[in-house]
Amino acid sequence: MGCRWTRRAEMDKRLLDIICCPATRLPLELLDSERLSTLNAAIAAGHVRNHGDREVREGLAEALVTRDGKLAYPVRDGIPVLLEDECIDLRRLPA
Repeated sequence: MGCRWTRRAEMDKRLLDIICCPATRLPLELLDSERLSTLNAAIAAGHVRNHGDREVREGLAEALVTRDGKLAYPVRDGIPVLLEDECIDLRRLPA
């Protein structure tokens, strides 16, 4: 099984000026590489469920996070997936 999240179409950073979290209305920013690696390790270990209570099985090349650092939204093929059921509560990740 390959690391599919190493290939990516980058999201247009100008979107960050106009989009927000649909659940909290907080501004969004790119998840930094260290936290993205931690999230992808938890996904690979089978420890991540989204708000829709579905297991997240594919690692992420990019993600957006609320400014308070609590919720992350996947970016797939350069497109932010801003559906509340798709977001990941980063506070629920294993320590």
